[in-house]
Amino acid sequence: MRVAVCQLNARDDRAANLAAARELLGRAAAAGADLAVLPEYVDYLGRSAGLPKPEPIDGEFAAFFAGAARELGIWVHAGSFHEAGPDPDRTYNTSLIFNRTGELAATYRKIHLYDVEIPGRVSYQESRSVAPGEETVVTDIEGVRTGLSICYDLRFPELYRRLAVQGEAKVIIVPAAFMMHTGRDHWEVLLRARAIENQCYVVAAGQIGDHDPGRTCFGRSMIIDPWGTVVAQAPDTVGIVTADLDLERLNEIRTELPSLANRRL
Repeated sequence: MRVAVCQLNARDDRAANLAAARELLGRAAAAGADLAVLPEYVDYLGRSAGLPKPEPIDGEFAAFFAGAARELGIWVHAGSFHEAGPDPDRTYNTSLIFNRTGELAATYRKIHLYDVEIPGRVSYQESRSVAPGEETVVTDIEGVRTGLSICYDLRFPELYRRLAVQGEAKVIIVPAAFMMHTGRDHWEVLLRARAIENQCYVVAAGQIGDHDPGRTCFGRSMIIDPWGTVVAQAPDTVGIVTADLDLERLNEIRTELPSLANRRL
């Protein structure tokens, strides 16, 4: 299975963001990708005052990417968007996956929310505006068990172990908008750790560059094999990179270093 990660710089113009995402999906299809993965909040990453009205999973956002999947004949992981939430004050941060015919194949709502309170330095409560998802999700893409996560989930290894063990995932997807100051030190380290621990391919698509107000994302979208080797990495610009996932290699690693089979807890 050939996978493409699409790296873009979403801003406060939703129409422009969607057009840029569609162009990258076209490039992924032209490169022979079976699956293309977009980053977190692919349709809008800007000031809260301009935030698009939250939609259901069968709204305009879904229709746009379902159409792209159908037109291009590829699987599309549509990053994430603001789904209408459980109450007027909160949305869900939601990923949608569409198959080659544009049918919705899976929905995942981000479980872990970034709440931090450091007196005199920073106060940020994601949970004030976003409701947490409650279910882990694994789906079949081209017959390959694929686990879903979003951005901050990356810091919680128990989620990935559940995807790999209970969900039997061989591929795990991570759409993200990792900040520059944490991405510089933690992004690649955490992605490679999740791949090594769970002997899975990790496919991570990130936002890159400046986004109002005062936010800069790290980028460095990448694909990592089950040995922890980075097999493809995007340069520091908008674009795509692809890699072929070798599932025979994955099975060899799990046989020769059977850490999943040897676990005691």
